[in-house]
Amino acid sequence: MAATSARTLKLLSIFGIGMTLTAEELATRLGASVRTVRRDIDTLRELGYEIEAVRGVGGGYRLGRATRLPPVVFDEDQAVAAAVALQTVPAVLSGIRENSARALATLHQAMPARSRVHAEAFTVSAARNYWEFPAAPIDAEIVRVIGGAIRRQYVLRVVHTGGHEPATLVLEPHSLVVWAARWYLVAFEPAADRWRAMRIDHLEPGPPTGRNFDRRQVPHGDPVAFVTSTHDRGDTPADWPCRGSALLALPAHVVTRFAPGGSTVEHHTDSSCRLTLGAWSWAGIAGLLLTFDADITDIEPAELRQALSSLRTRIDEGLGRPV
Repeated sequence: MAATSARTLKLLSIFGIGMTLTAEELATRLGASVRTVRRDIDTLRELGYEIEAVRGVGGGYRLGRATRLPPVVFDEDQAVAAAVALQTVPAVLSGIRENSARALATLHQAMPARSRVHAEAFTVSAARNYWEFPAAPIDAEIVRVIGGAIRRQYVLRVVHTGGHEPATLVLEPHSLVVWAARWYLVAFEPAADRWRAMRIDHLEPGPPTGRNFDRRQVPHGDPVAFVTSTHDRGDTPADWPCRGSALLALPAHVVTRFAPGGSTVEHHTDSSCRLTLGAWSWAGIAGLLLTFDADITDIEPAELRQALSSLRTRIDEGLGRPV
């Protein structure tokens, strides 16, 4: 009976995400048979939950729109996900630490005892790893304003401070992407007839416009792919003790995908670009450049050239070659 109740609770939580799923898909998620899934659906219906059967292509089962779920319905995996997310979010959002702690405490109180045990087992502290090259946490209020415009499909008016001079832009906001602890807005700029990936810490949103726009297809069909392949997304070199650059014999869109956070990529030719990056030592920058496995030229400054020369000497010695 306990196993049946736990499985039915998990089924209800799956329906709570608003998707339409076939009996086979539900069975896979629950680790049960299709017959068991249909029996659990009947149980939920007997308890008063409206589970709709959707016929035709793309059909399956879904929660009726008029159905109201209990305040908190978490299975064990969701409880863990919520606990970890709320404890680590201050690493990427500023001004939210106290609110995330209060939200976690509220969730613990509202969860069923079994879920609460799993959630409380995860006490997480986010620490900086220097290989992550993270940015400072972003203002949570800016994320809220831009996220609201995306959800409502409202045209967004912003002041862009990432250029040489502040500029007022009118944008159609489509998606927010977090990469290397940096927040980016994927938006279409009608006045310039182009898509843009922009650091939102360089944006100052204005009052809501209340003007709707029709959603467009994001380039590459995926906002993450668009951000990671766009070199002019507003990045600036991170503040490191050492900073250098070199021309790489690779296209900008390739280097951009794999360059560490806190670096910048400039288009040079269709088959080359300039990568500027920093690290805690010149040898660190040299090592990062070598990971691209491409010819490098026009290396600056002299300290970086010396670091690469020293690495070559050490490699030759390690391979038993005459130096």
